[in-house]
Amino acid sequence: MTEQNTEADTAGPDVGSSDTEGVAQIDTPDGGDISDVTPEGSDLESEQDPETFPREYVEKLRTENGKYRQRASEADSLANRLHTELVRATGKLADPTDLPFDAEHLEDTDKLSVAINELLETKPHLATRRPSGDIGQGQRGPATGSFSLLGMLKERT
Repeated sequence: MTEQNTEADTAGPDVGSSDTEGVAQIDTPDGGDISDVTPEGSDLESEQDPETFPREYVEKLRTENGKYRQRASEADSLANRLHTELVRATGKLADPTDLPFDAEHLEDTDKLSVAINELLETKPHLATRRPSGDIGQGQRGPATGSFSLLGMLKERT
C-alpha cells in the first residue's frame, strides 16, 4: 500500500450494510449508492416473463410473411426479365444481359437508351454484329435462262 492511497479508497464495496434485504449497496465515486441510481420498481419481473403470443397467431404471421417474400422475389425476377427483353428489343447489344439491371430503365425508355449508348461507347465490342458484304449466297440479280441443249447446238452451227 502506498502513501497516496487512503483507507476509504482501499476499503472496497460496502456489501453488508444494506438496509434493504437482498440488495447490496455499493459506494460510487460521488458518494451515492447504486441502489440510489437504479429506479425504484424496475421492470425486472417483466424482463423475465416477456409477452408471448399464441402459437397459431405466430404461425399465421410467418406464413403470411413467407407469401410476401415469395411475391417480392417473383416481382424482382419478372422485373429482371422485362429489363432484359427491353434491352433485346432495342437490338443494339449482342447480349442483352450485358447491361446491368436498373429499375429506372423500366420507367423511362430514354434513360435505357442513354445507358445502352454509354455502355457501347465504353465497350464497343458488345454491339450487335451484322454480316455485310458478299458471302456467295442469296439472290444476286436476274436469273439466266435454263440450260437448253438445243440452244447450245444452234449457237455452234
